Amino acid sequence: MRALIQRSKSASVTVDGAIIASIEQGLVVFLGLGQNDTLEKGKKLIDKLLKYRIFEDEQGKMGWNIAQVQGSILLVSQFTLYANTQKGLRPDFGPAMAPVQAQQLYQQLVDYLKSQYEHVVTGIFAADMQVALINDGPVTFMLEVE
Repeated sequence: MRALIQRSKSASVTVDGAIIASIEQGLVVFLGLGQNDTLEKGKKLIDKLLKYRIFEDEQGKMGWNIAQVQGSILLVSQFTLYANTQKGLRPDFGPAMAPVQAQQLYQQLVDYLKSQYEHVVTGIFAADMQVALINDGPVTFMLEVE
């Protein structure tokens, strides 16, 4: 399981010309699910995400987590994080979880995240989404659990 996280000043998701989700200060989380991922792995990743200290504290260091800055989370499914790009000029998405399984697991992870943190919005699974964000820093990290 992979989560590309970006600290943002603001972000939004647009589908079919309409903004369906938006946040101000917080995290944009692109979540990729691999073939062997499970709900337990996902909970571990979400727990880490919520505790991950990447916001500036009163000393200007990365010492605060999302709750301490009262930020929001925009969660977007992104199977392309599992693309194999080692060979050729076209990505191979074989390592990604199959869509039906991925949608079920993604929804379980959304439900878990919302049960752990109040300020969460999401994109639409498998939709053609346009994501706009102002990356704060820029600060971007890849979180992975095996």
